[in-house]
Amino acid sequence: MQRVVLASQSPRRKQLLEWAEVPFDIMVANTDESYPADMAIADIPVHIARNKALAVQHQVKDQTIIAADTVVVLQNKVIGKPENREHAIEILQNLSGQKHLVITGVVIMNNEKEILFADITEVTFHPLTTEQITFYVDKYKPYDKAGAYAIQEWIGVVGIQSINGDFYNVMGLPVSRVVQALDKLDNDGADCLNQDFI
Repeated sequence: MQRVVLASQSPRRKQLLEWAEVPFDIMVANTDESYPADMAIADIPVHIARNKALAVQHQVKDQTIIAADTVVVLQNKVIGKPENREHAIEILQNLSGQKHLVITGVVIMNNEKEILFADITEVTFHPLTTEQITFYVDKYKPYDKAGAYAIQEWIGVVGIQSINGDFYNVMGLPVSRVVQALDKLDNDGADCLNQDFI
């Protein structure tokens, strides 16, 4: 597999590509993560991921770029990263005992060729006590995580009742689908749009 460029500083996405033995370099640029107010929810992470890819595209030539963005959706409302400790606690209280969606948008780009998709996983939490929530927030400080949690950390181990979909998507990258898309890009070279919707 040819070496690719990962347009992300996420240690989890880096780890997942390493596990998949995809050779890559990391290159990131500051991007605007806003989106139009009327945008469909499933399009939001793809829109943000595409901006990440475009931000580094001019720095690479004839290399494939992978960019991704993850959002958490509860009752049709997008939940971003917590602003502080109190906000993180509030988010987890809202997720407690509830089913929510984790949507990761992925953009794979090589010059004029693009593959875009969104992968969706349903996650259901057990009811969480205030003590569990504050313990997790104070120890793990999930301020850089959409939905204020990481599934691979303590809160995921003890707090999640079930998931329906790709576990690694919740970590931040549906890596098996990314590998399939890389193969498609290498093999047919055709422009492609493959978008999932809620």
